[in-house]
Amino acid sequence: MIKEDRILLNERFVQAFKLLEDRGAIVKNDRSGKGVGDVADRVLGNKAYGHIIRAFLNPDSKRVIDYGQAQSFCRAYDLNEAWLLHGIGNPFGFEAPGDVLTNDRYFSSGEGNILFTTIRAFAGSTLGAESSEDNTYFSIPGVGGSGLVAFQIEGSSMEPVIRHGDIVVCRSVENLNDIRDNEIYAVRSNGNVWVKYVQKSYDDRGRVVRFKLISANYFDHDPFEEEVNETTRLYKVVRKISTV
Repeated sequence: MIKEDRILLNERFVQAFKLLEDRGAIVKNDRSGKGVGDVADRVLGNKAYGHIIRAFLNPDSKRVIDYGQAQSFCRAYDLNEAWLLHGIGNPFGFEAPGDVLTNDRYFSSGEGNILFTTIRAFAGSTLGAESSEDNTYFSIPGVGGSGLVAFQIEGSSMEPVIRHGDIVVCRSVENLNDIRDNEIYAVRSNGNVWVKYVQKSYDDRGRVVRFKLISANYFDHDPFEEEVNETTRLYKVVRKISTV
């Protein structure tokens, strides 16, 4: 039996193929470099395998594309691998939180609704303690409400969507069932923090038991899973603040 993830992968392949047809990058019956045989040559390594590509496109066929072939398809036609392989972003690029340029006037020692902290403090259990004299609050036009925290990104795992040195503003998620797959969250668990695209995994009783964490920089950082436990907290990334 074909696994569900492969079926979804093939559905995205069919969608991408149609988008490339609409753009004129693929012309099914073309004989001058854009036909199905040419797709087969670039994806499967042989023009004679055009019938396999057509099988992938046929909803009545039991044949579906595999991950290696899908990756070759992405690289041949400049598609977003994260979207085709994992359903993240869109076919020709990434979806990122809204950008805000750094502006020091937003920062203040006591005013504002967004707690600015370090990633190490964010990873700890005392986040947001009102008694701390080191807390700094700031505000951004259009970002209101409570439960907001911000910290600076360390590392390149989410590039080019979020870069090293950017500041992300996150809103606390109270219920794990409110988490939407393939959106960006800060995941805090067991003293660690990851900012990743998140996908939920359930047990047979419908409870969220683990998260698949996926980097935008998928060339250098493989997806991994994190078990949900009593320390797990998620925060939806709602803005990123970048320097010019």
